[in-house]
Amino acid sequence: MKKLILSVFVAGLAVAATFSGAAAFSPGEQDCSKCHTLSVDQARDVLKDIIPDVKVLDVQKGPISGIWEVSMESGSKKGVLYVDYSKKNLVAGNIIAIKTKVNFTQTAFDKINKIDVSSLPYENSLVMGDKNAKHKVIVFDDPD
Repeated sequence: MKKLILSVFVAGLAVAATFSGAAAFSPGEQDCSKCHTLSVDQARDVLKDIIPDVKVLDVQKGPISGIWEVSMESGSKKGVLYVDYSKKNLVAGNIIAIKTKVNFTQTAFDKINKIDVSSLPYENSLVMGDKNAKHKVIVFDDPD
């Protein structure tokens, strides 16, 4: 009789666990990037069939759960792509927050394409106006 009661109790717990959405973690409690990783070399391997000359500049957690943000360069062009945690899917496009209208892709793109104007060579430049002005406009021209 005790075995029957114990068996029914265990079966009841199993059924209750099945219907209560039991999981190892509560929803949103775990950080999936602790188990799912994507290194620069792995990202290059994932992308090389699509972009043969890809150079991966950086990999970081994406703006939404389940994807990696990959900063890359191909030829002389830099860009931002997203790879899901399974490393089977590539997203090439903008990710935009609906409420705030923040374009995460454009922000990342601007970051990797930013130019430090203080590193530009000015020895052959033509300066018009005050060279110590607070705001400067830099115009590039190729006479050839």
